Amino acid sequence: MKTRLAILALISLFLALPAFGETYKSSYTVACSDLWPAVKDVLSNTANYKVVSNDDTKMTASYKVKHAVHVTITETVLQRTNKVTLVTQGTGCEMQVVSNYSGVEHNDEGDFNKRVDDSLAKLQAPKPAEAAVPAAPPK
Repeated sequence: MKTRLAILALISLFLALPAFGETYKSSYTVACSDLWPAVKDVLSNTANYKVVSNDDTKMTASYKVKHAVHVTITETVLQRTNKVTLVTQGTGCEMQVVSNYSGVEHNDEGDFNKRVDDSLAKLQAPKPAEAAVPAAPPK
């Protein structure tokens, strides 16, 4: 009887651990109002993410990561909703990502951060100056 309870407890623990997400924090030197468009740009990629909820006022979103393949059934069953929140830190911004479960072959939090960094760089890139229009010849 004790062995059966111990096995049941271990199985329950194994299944419950991925449900407790870890919060990953990344600091940025830009204001949250400048970072939020990059976050929204990343989440708008429907090939990678499905947005569950989005609050522009609080700068927070819940989303599910789309994975083409899971190695095990457990990874498919235990995939949870991730969350991102932007928190003002002085003149900068802290992005807090709660990634509940990635699976053996995935790095949901790391992939999300890299995509936000890339999007932010793209949004902040200087716009090419428009070519000067030649003045009309005098008449």
